[in-house]
Amino acid sequence: MRIIGTGVSIPELKVTNDMIAEFLDTNDEWISTRTGIKERKLISTKNLFHLAADAASKALESAGKKATDMDLIICSNVANSYITPSLSSIVQGIIKATCPCFDINNACTGFLTGLDIADAYISSGKYKNILLICAEEPSRFCDWGDRNACILFGDAAGAVVLTEGEGLKKIITTTASMPDVLYYRRKLEPSPFVKKDENYKALQMVGKEVFKTAVTSSTRDIKRVISECGMVPSDVDLFVLHQANLRIIDSIRQHLDLPEEKFPHNLDKYGNTSSATIPILLDEQLKAGKIKNGDILCFSAFGAGFSTGACIMKWNA
Repeated sequence: MRIIGTGVSIPELKVTNDMIAEFLDTNDEWISTRTGIKERKLISTKNLFHLAADAASKALESAGKKATDMDLIICSNVANSYITPSLSSIVQGIIKATCPCFDINNACTGFLTGLDIADAYISSGKYKNILLICAEEPSRFCDWGDRNACILFGDAAGAVVLTEGEGLKKIITTTASMPDVLYYRRKLEPSPFVKKDENYKALQMVGKEVFKTAVTSSTRDIKRVISECGMVPSDVDLFVLHQANLRIIDSIRQHLDLPEEKFPHNLDKYGNTSSATIPILLDEQLKAGKIKNGDILCFSAFGAGFSTGACIMKWNA
């Protein structure tokens, strides 16, 4: 499997740390020194499926493909205005694709999970061309009175077109059941027969535990996937990591003992856009000319669950 096209769609509303400080007991210095985030983009007038379709269309154009060339659409999404039908089925209609599609929800690890699923389909010979979309709106399940959570997230969509090739060298995904560390409980319709506790909960996060688990898990996954490829960390040209917190990224880098230039980041502009962070950063690095044919890339992500994933890819092989 290899990636032949990328696309990104960012909402129009820019929310700076100073804007949040107008209604929360916080300030730009407090947020930026703890997270590396200066601003984030939020959906204001459009719907998430508009962003998803826009990112998908850009990825198709980048790949030189039409929507009707796709054999499958996979959409990574945590939450949107529809519980059913799937977000992918709505996007399928907008871009005029005709292939089957489905959604996955593996939180911030969704891009890696989607790659893993797509690789299985392509390797089996069942499908040749797959569109993977990561479309997220985490701003809608945060408590905007909780400065520990709402400051972290932004909305966005990123997409890639995948096809046959020798680019993907190794991919691993893991899960360690830790539901109380990071979760969001959505409100459901009442039923006269339900006796269990179903209280709605905005996004809940145990920050210190998330930080520790993220650094430990990602470092472990990265070292493992590199080793299983017969490489050492210095063989990797670029680490395209999940953009959750600059301190997490820097801690991972220090554990690997590698220079800062191998760890690009953009969370200062977008915040944590969940599963969309890696395809957005990948698209930016490609457009900036930071990635060339033959480069070795490492993707790594972590998310609620606690789920993690990492892969090694040789670009355009």
